[in-house]
Amino acid sequence: MFRPGIPRTDSGGGQPRPVEDARAPTAAERVRTLVESSVSAVLDIPSARSAEPAPVGYGSPEARAVTKDGDVVLLVPASSPAAQLAEHASGDEVVAVMEITDVAPVAVPHRVRGRAWVAGWLTAVGPGERAALARLVADRHPAGPPAADVAWVLLRLEVGEAHVDDLWGSEAVEPDDFAAATPDPLAPHEAELLQHLASSHDDQMRTLCGLLGETGPACAAAGADAVPLSVDRYGMRVRFCGIEGEPPSACFDARFEFPDPVDDVAQLRQAMRLLFEAAEQ
Repeated sequence: MFRPGIPRTDSGGGQPRPVEDARAPTAAERVRTLVESSVSAVLDIPSARSAEPAPVGYGSPEARAVTKDGDVVLLVPASSPAAQLAEHASGDEVVAVMEITDVAPVAVPHRVRGRAWVAGWLTAVGPGERAALARLVADRHPAGPPAADVAWVLLRLEVGEAHVDDLWGSEAVEPDDFAAATPDPLAPHEAELLQHLASSHDDQMRTLCGLLGETGPACAAAGADAVPLSVDRYGMRVRFCGIEGEPPSACFDARFEFPDPVDDVAQLRQAMRLLFEAAEQ
């Protein structure tokens, strides 16, 4: 059994309660966040498919960034099929689909949080743009590519369509909406934040059972696991497992909204403090 998330917000008394219209990132924002993140991505080029798989790590972009016009810049090995096809396309369109898989950075059942697909046309970045786009990619991924002995090139993916299927649902995204969207400001820090909450604030996470209404007593009595599954500027999603009277594999999600959207880690700490204080009342 796996129940969907329960949106929650702050009522007049300060306690988060279920609502029908929970604030949420738009589909375009969710895709943009995943594209500009460092989570795993695979580039599929139908014209490059063959019976023999590409070497591990050589069919996937190592880093990604998005231009102001909404094009996706990809850092790939020069020997990859994507680079070879784009370099020798001679004006022909190289159709490509990038699939991004978002896996929770904490140990939890049903760990894949979602997937996004961005489809479009792949071209090699010209000499006049390389320096500026290399800086853009470096700003997003300051650590740089891991293999110093590999030659790297930049490709451009002009977005034709996008789709996301994640904790919020399944939605299509238009190219203009993708270009106009902004990634979630907490995304670069999310993995570290969730891991810290899971490892150092386990007892406080369990107190959130007190905000679950009728589900709360069973959740608290069983000493259920309360794992922080995701956090964004609007709130945090927690996965509760080990509920009294349910099978061991039974889990459900609860969404806890912040009183106001947060823009940085400092504001997030304040929002989390208020949430834990409400749970302990």
